[in-house]
Amino acid sequence: MTHRPTEEPLRPVRPHPVDTTFSGAPPEPADVDPAVLGALLHRHGWRRRGGAPGRYGRWTPPGPGGTGTSLLVPESRAFPDSDDLLGEALLALSRSASPSAREVLLSLAVPSDEIRWWQDVPAGPAGAAPWTAEDRLRTAARRMLLAAALATRARAGYHGARHRGSAAASLDHVLVGPATAGRLTAFVPVADGRPLAVRLHQALYAAREAIDYQRAAGGMDAFDAAVEAGVSHELTEALVALVRGTEGARITVEWAPAAGVPEGCAPSAEPVEFSPGDLPVLREAGARYLREEPAVPVRITGAVTRMRRSGPRGEGTVRLRVLAGADVPNVRITLDEEGYRIAGHAHLVGLPVRVQGRLESRGGFRRLTGAHGVVPVQVDDAERDRLMKALQENAGMAAFFEEACGGDCGD
Repeated sequence: MTHRPTEEPLRPVRPHPVDTTFSGAPPEPADVDPAVLGALLHRHGWRRRGGAPGRYGRWTPPGPGGTGTSLLVPESRAFPDSDDLLGEALLALSRSASPSAREVLLSLAVPSDEIRWWQDVPAGPAGAAPWTAEDRLRTAARRMLLAAALATRARAGYHGARHRGSAAASLDHVLVGPATAGRLTAFVPVADGRPLAVRLHQALYAAREAIDYQRAAGGMDAFDAAVEAGVSHELTEALVALVRGTEGARITVEWAPAAGVPEGCAPSAEPVEFSPGDLPVLREAGARYLREEPAVPVRITGAVTRMRRSGPRGEGTVRLRVLAGADVPNVRITLDEEGYRIAGHAHLVGLPVRVQGRLESRGGFRRLTGAHGVVPVQVDDAERDRLMKALQENAGMAAFFEEACGGDCGD
């Protein structure tokens, strides 16, 4: 059995604003926990340089010498001037040209778990990196987020087209900053995306442990168990894309201070590291997942969108837009003459059909084999009108359909 890679383009995640200052008003001091602000400043490289112990700390921006505007951040709201200090600190952050200031304000406005990627890219002349490195980093990061989103919907060694639409849609709220110097950060809002961040955190550690086990014991068994943690063909492919052409890569997931650490996760995770030496194992694991994911027995209800056969009689190929029964948008089915005729009649009168078979992993779970039991499905008038309208709006579909049926659709 051979497999074809999924060729659908990945749905891009929303980019982080790239202007040098924070757009919009800073958060209100009353809405900001001083301890959360301090934790975010520390996370984003700001350094505490003194201050009145127990009352406030003085924080300076990251970078050589910590030059730039310093902030006075209260340690709590126990003192009368805490709101004033918070307001001044937030205003200074909103006016700062430091990228880290924008990231801190974003995390305050939308409590987010932060996922960071680093690539060790061989430097070019004068320390410059190839212009393609940023694009490769962003592409690998998007693929990794999609793999994690898929794993929140089902545990599988190979997802293919299953759940792909809903998984891609779940990334709409993720914000991604600019990729600079081999570094990229994604902000995953806790309200909508914490399961994604947790799944990616667990899957990365499981993938690292499975690679180490393969190197030590020579077996791939650990990758079977890693599926339950979210490791899949899609994740291994994303890791290959991240590491290929670099001297190594690291990923870390840092939890939003305002939301706390999710159950079962480490409070301060160290980056998970992957090297070019891991690539053969990752490729082997990905091919194994692709090869061994079983077919799935399903009963699909779908609207016929395309029909084709070589002559006026015999079996033919039908394409269905899936309405229920499988988490894929479309499937292709080969039907015998009777099944093809039933599908044709249903299509002409605007009815979906129901069919049973096995959804094959080959081609990304887009083909139904062993199809049988084709029957039209009655729908209410509103749904039938909608299906008929879709047919009429598809220019030339009726003529094509009649030709595909060989003139026998009305018999």
